[in-house]
Parts: sequence; structure tokens; C-alpha cells
Amino acid sequence: MTTSAAPAGGDHPRRQHTAGVDPLGTLRTPEDPDCDVFLTGTVFLDIVFTGLDSAPVRGTETWARGMGSSPGGVANMATALARLGLRTSLAAAFGDDHYGEYCWDALARGEGIDLSRSRTVPGWHSPVTVSMAYDGERTMVSHGHEAPPPEGALPMCPPRARAAVASLAPGRQEAWVAEAARRDTRIFADVGWDETGRWDLAALADLEHCEAFLPNAEEAMRYTRTGCPRAAARALADKVRIAVVTLGSDGAYAVDSATGETAEVPAIAVTALDPTGAGDVFVAGFLTGTLAGWPLADRLAFAGLTAALSVQEFGGSLSAPGWVEVAAWWQYVQSCSDQDPAALRRYAFLDGLLPAPSRPWPLRRAVPTIGFRRSV
Repeated sequence: MTTSAAPAGGDHPRRQHTAGVDPLGTLRTPEDPDCDVFLTGTVFLDIVFTGLDSAPVRGTETWARGMGSSPGGVANMATALARLGLRTSLAAAFGDDHYGEYCWDALARGEGIDLSRSRTVPGWHSPVTVSMAYDGERTMVSHGHEAPPPEGALPMCPPRARAAVASLAPGRQEAWVAEAARRDTRIFADVGWDETGRWDLAALADLEHCEAFLPNAEEAMRYTRTGCPRAAARALADKVRIAVVTLGSDGAYAVDSATGETAEVPAIAVTALDPTGAGDVFVAGFLTGTLAGWPLADRLAFAGLTAALSVQEFGGSLSAPGWVEVAAWWQYVQSCSDQDPAALRRYAFLDGLLPAPSRPWPLRRAVPTIGFRRSV
């Protein structure tokens, strides 16, 4: 099977989603690498149903009060990074069906993501995930086939980048990760559920190339054979410089083994509509703060904040917040009489970063749905 060149729009000028905020603005030089962050993976078309009172029951029809469509899979992470102002490059396969065209256009034109290392595969249909959100949880059904390997259409090596995001899996080793690390690209990694049930940390071969590892509490404890998320983070810090363990409603805990510093930040209480993509948004927020050189606790706080803002919207990439959303939240929360002043001081570092809010909180983003044309 052959691959085709990028569809029209692949070189579209980068659209600004940062409201004038460049978190790396003071660090940029003419010798900068090609992009801030590189990532690769599978792009899904996500169809998300919301407003469900419970999980669908076998043999019945369930009506959802809301729905939306958006690029998903690795596109969740790419979108979260781009909306925080990082120059993001994605290498992925896209089907030549309408779903693939829609996802390409949404990422390239809508989010300003560089897709020059991506490709369209004739005759290959786009992977699809249907997600059903209820009670702060989600149930997903997916379908797809692995894309055929490129035939010389993509660079054999990853681009020069400040950072890259890798998704680790037991027994799998990606050659590009080692090559990127050799070029001094800082590797940030997450991990999924170990379907083998072995939870063998040694099986995560690419972990040795990573600067930061960000599992959730259950994953971290299983991999380290510990009964406490904080103990798990300390154990992981023996394998990677920065270990971050997300604690769900309890926030996050991090250990920097190079400095001995630890940090713990509580979660922000929100009404969760859909948790899809929240983990990706957390990683994007932490990566942004790390590249910008923020203190460890500020990075954790910002990552938790962006993740909390994302779960109040539905859809993975649809829900990723940008600086406009963060600024609107910060202005709003400071005017609330029921807020703990001591807790708000945790986010005082935002004062020197945020643009003036252009819209009041809460913000409602437009929800793209396949079939509608953009109004002019």
C-alpha cells in the first residue's frame, strides 16, 4: 500500500491559541530546534456522547443529551500542547476517508499543529472511538486497524525538538525515543494499563531514556509493588529523574531525584462532565512548566489546573484549555467569596503569565461536528 503526500492545508500557517502568551518566549533563540514538542501515535476520530444518566443497558436504547466529534488518540496530547503555546509536531497516519480529512483539517488548520511528518494512507480507514460519559466516568468502544508502515515517506529520525512525549508499553521499544534522547531531546512519558498483568518495570525498555515519568497512582503502585502512591513515586525516582504520580481527586505528588525535591499539590474541586483526555492535558501542562523552567510545585499546580478545567468540557481534544480559559478561571476564582485565600496563593505564579481575560468565566467553546460548515 502506498502513502500520499500531505493534503492541502498541511503547511497552513500556525494559528494562535495562546492569547499572546508564549511560555517559552524568553528562552527562544535563532538556534532553536525545529519544534518545541514532537510526538507520534494513532489519531482516532472520537465521537463522544454526554448527558447519560447511567451506562447503556443491554437490550435497550439509551438517548444522550449531548454529543460531539473531534480528533482523539494522540491528537488529545497534541492539541493540549498546541493550545498552551508550544510549537507541536505530530507524526501520524490519516485515513483518506472523510473522518481522516476532518481530523487533519481540525489539527492543522484549527490547532496549528505541524503535520509535515504525517501522511495520508489511501484505502485505510480512520480508527474510531465512541465514548460515553456518565457520573464522571467513561465507557469506550473502539475500532481500527494498524496503519501500514510508511514507504520512505517519513523521516527515519525524529526532528530536533526541545521535548518529546512517549507512551510506554510493556515489551515495546521505539527506536525514535532513543534517537531523540541522543539528540538531547527531553523525553516525557506516560503509560497505560498493563493488559499482561505482570507489571514489570523492566519491561518498559524506553524508560531509561526518559526525564519524566507520569503514571497514575494505581499504575505506579503496581509497577513498584508498593502500597502507597508517594512510596511508588520515590521508587520510580530511582529509575527516572522526575517521577510524577497523579492521585485523582487528591491531586499529584512528584519527586525530583536530581535535586531531592518533592512536591504535592491538591486537586481543584470541579464538577466533572467527561474525564476523556484529562491525563493528556496534565502531561501537557507539566511539560510546559518544565520547559519554561518553573519550580516543581508550580508545574504540578498548573498541570492539575489545566486537567481540572478540561474535565468540565466533553471530548478529549475539544476540552483542552488554552491560556484564555486559564485567565478567565483565575479572574473568576479570585472574586469568589467562598475561596480559601491560602489555597489561592498556590496559583499566584499565574499573575505574571496570563493575558487579560477577554471573556468571562465559564467559557463555552464551539463544538465541531462532522457535517456542519463553518459560518463566516
